[in-house]
Amino acid sequence: MSDALRILITGFGPFPGAPYNPTEPLVARLLRLRRPALEDVELAGHIFPVTYKAVDRQLPELLAKHRPEGLLMFGLAARTPYVRIETRARNAVTTIWPDAEHALARKGSIASEASAMMFGPHTAKLLRAALSTGIDARASRNAGSYLCNYLSWRAIEATDRDSGPRLAAFIHVPLLARGGTSERKRNGHRLTLEAVVDAGEAMLMEMVRLTRKA
Repeated sequence: MSDALRILITGFGPFPGAPYNPTEPLVARLLRLRRPALEDVELAGHIFPVTYKAVDRQLPELLAKHRPEGLLMFGLAARTPYVRIETRARNAVTTIWPDAEHALARKGSIASEASAMMFGPHTAKLLRAALSTGIDARASRNAGSYLCNYLSWRAIEATDRDSGPRLAAFIHVPLLARGGTSERKRNGHRLTLEAVVDAGEAMLMEMVRLTRKA
């Protein structure tokens, strides 16, 4: 293992109701970045299938393989026309909406303890980084009750382990058309993939800086 700072960037694949997930091209674009600030940073990427089984199996495998010090995760919030920086994961899972393998959760909670777990104060700095690009970005206290929230919970759990990441963050992005523009208008403007990538880059750079200090 090299001495480079290691950052794992993840997204999700398609799922019922969302045959196109813009986090896939977003993660691919971020992995191709070449910046002086990333010269001593190892970026790894992964696209999770939208299943509980995949998250439970693949997240520990990825953490063991890459041993990332920072974990930057992206997911799709199809009904939200702006970027959401999640501040916490809720101890909730839907028993109504099946995952991409048509599996349903058997109970409405993830664990037996806390009602929620916080990502940490670094999320406020990620929000400021996103806003600096001119994009509409907001803090969120509700990551839903589907796979994005589920992954967030498991990631926060991992940061509590000695061998886990120092920092983790989850970012929800709006639904974009395959051509790169949003399928929703807000204030007469369409959000583009380029704008989301710019915001993602700003948050990645801030994540690198914060992880170094953590």
